[in-house]
Parts: sequence; C-alpha cells; structure tokens
Amino acid sequence: MRHRKPSRQTLAVLQALLSRPADWRYGYDLTKDIGLKSGTLYPVLMRLADQGLLESEWHVSDRPGTPARHAYRLTRAGLAFAHASIDAAAEARPRHGIAPA
Repeated sequence: MRHRKPSRQTLAVLQALLSRPADWRYGYDLTKDIGLKSGTLYPVLMRLADQGLLESEWHVSDRPGTPARHAYRLTRAGLAFAHASIDAAAEARPRHGIAPA
C-alpha cells in the first residue's frame, strides 16, 4: 500500500483529535473546532477509521428524540501516526526570516 503525506485537512483532524486523545469526539464538534465542512470532514474520518487509525462507535443520546451520534477517537496506531504526521509537516514548513548558518 502506498502512503501519501496527509492533506492539510487530515492534519487538522489529527491535530484536533490529538488535543484530547482519550475523549470521544463527534463529527459536529470537530466541524466547529476545525472549520471543515461535513462533506470534507466525514470522508477524512472514514478514511482514517478504515486505516485503523481511528476507532468509532455510536453513542446513544440521553435526551429523548435525539438520534445516536457517531463518535471517534485515535487508536494507539493513530496516536503514533498523528504525532509523526504533525511533526513531519512542521519540519517541512519553510522557516521565513532565518538565514542558514
């Protein structure tokens, strides 16, 4: 399987999940935190889950009449991938204003 570097959107999702790695996060909450539209966010979440980097489960609402929601959090492999991807992206960013030694 060929691995590409994660997109800017995927990095944003990983960063948001990494900020609270033990917590289950809902897609709607992630859209508010990251600013991605659901049409961009959910394919990223599904792809990460398919790769074994996220676990997902349905959470039943405690409020009557409110539907169950899909929740996500990083797996152990996902934590390692998130850290490595975010570190690699930070290293790849050009540093403006710093002259070579």
